[in-house]
Amino acid sequence: MPLELKGKTALVTGATAGIGRAVASKLAALGAAVVVHGRDAERGSAVVDEISAAGGTARFIAADLADPGAVHELSGKAGPVDVLVNNAAVFQFGPMSEATAEAFDLHMAVNVRAPMLLVAAFAPPMAERGSGAVINITTGAASTPVRGGGVYVASKVALDYLTRVWADELGTAGVRVNAVAAGPTRTQGMQTRGAGLADTLGKATTALRRAADPREIAEVVAFLASPRASYVTGAIVEARGGTPAHP
Repeated sequence: MPLELKGKTALVTGATAGIGRAVASKLAALGAAVVVHGRDAERGSAVVDEISAAGGTARFIAADLADPGAVHELSGKAGPVDVLVNNAAVFQFGPMSEATAEAFDLHMAVNVRAPMLLVAAFAPPMAERGSGAVINITTGAASTPVRGGGVYVASKVALDYLTRVWADELGTAGVRVNAVAAGPTRTQGMQTRGAGLADTLGKATTALRRAADPREIAEVVAFLASPRASYVTGAIVEARGGTPAHP
């Protein structure tokens, strides 16, 4: 496997489980020194040990992305990065009649404000060096109404829009910004919402009729982080298993 990211540093938020963990492992396998972010030190240590055992380089930094002060501390501790993967997210589902101001604020804080603050911290140094990649993990549900997903999906739609704006702002400086709109994926987070939910959604809502493995999403992220995607920016890349046709 070519070490396309050797000599690069990558920060992956929400990297202690699911898609983030798969992304951290994949980028490390490509040679990047990975900063593993999460809130649980024990799980973070497990990811670092897993990457180290495979011959990669990683370290863990804990931070609560709902707290802007903690986001600033994370950016300072991480140091300069060449690849930023904004993966961490809150997702709470339910009817709008039960939505609360607190839930709305939490989604916007973690899913939108934290990526904004991290891009503001890391993109200017990337621009000074003349290169860098930002990949935002969003959702295929942004283009399809999902019952009960109004607040969560609204936050991801905002991140999709910011992806395009940042791509424009940073393009002339050699910094690429893209998003991966993931479909139903077998993660611990999905499991907490119901055993087999990801597989049920995958069968019902995708052309492939199945859910994704987190490693499949990580492959798309790795491509966007690599030199192979040197002419790709401002894209919302769908990794959602395709959209089934209406009868």
